[in-house]
Amino acid sequence: MSKFLDLEGVEKVFPLPKGNEYVAVTDVNLNIKENEIVSIIGHSGCGKSTLLNMIAGLDMATDGGVILDNKEITGPGPERAVVFQNHSLLPWLTVYQNIEMAVKKVMPELNSKELRERVEKFVSMVNLDAAKDKYPGEISGGMKQRVGIARALSIKPKVLLMDEPFGALDSLTRANLQEHLMRIQQSVKNTVIIITHDVDEAVLLSDRVIMMTNGPEATIGEILEVNLEHPRDRVALQHDPEYIRCREAILSFLY
Repeated sequence: MSKFLDLEGVEKVFPLPKGNEYVAVTDVNLNIKENEIVSIIGHSGCGKSTLLNMIAGLDMATDGGVILDNKEITGPGPERAVVFQNHSLLPWLTVYQNIEMAVKKVMPELNSKELRERVEKFVSMVNLDAAKDKYPGEISGGMKQRVGIARALSIKPKVLLMDEPFGALDSLTRANLQEHLMRIQQSVKNTVIIITHDVDEAVLLSDRVIMMTNGPEATIGEILEVNLEHPRDRVALQHDPEYIRCREAILSFLY
């Protein structure tokens, strides 16, 4: 794996009333490799979403920069796709149409056959063939998140950014979607950056876990290497010494 996403001396300052400032994150230096799965974990207010928004190009660093493939990020782009906790589907479009709309926008050169094949590929990838003609209001929360993941991946992003994508789901649905994500990432081989509060999720999914210090002026406290082979089996991992080591290291840092 070669490095291709760099955060160099990143700081983000938000203006407050009466000329005051809030320093959300400061002195963040991080290299993320191609095809790597990275989790960012920390307490509320530690700047996790702020970092993700700067990588997505939804917000700009006050100081420092975010470099992707030797090019500084100055705004949103199709090489980066975001999946939020709120699925953000258009309620008047079907599952198929929500994905189709994204592909049409980013890949206007596709003819009708190529478009259909690409949309159907990603509908199938998240096991939603039977629901492709349903509207968001007719499917479960877990299915909506699967549509969001399929839509994000359908535009072939180099980086998939996920902001607590499973945080609002029950534990069984969450576990199911984690399995989907691991399987899909093994297939498409892109870089995934996940914000999570869940220690077990971070260890299960990640090659590395980025642990943030508390805000304000949050920064990277520690980076944990997770030396577990992919694909991973959550049941088998429960007694794996490396899984236990990683879990205890994160808990020790956070608490």
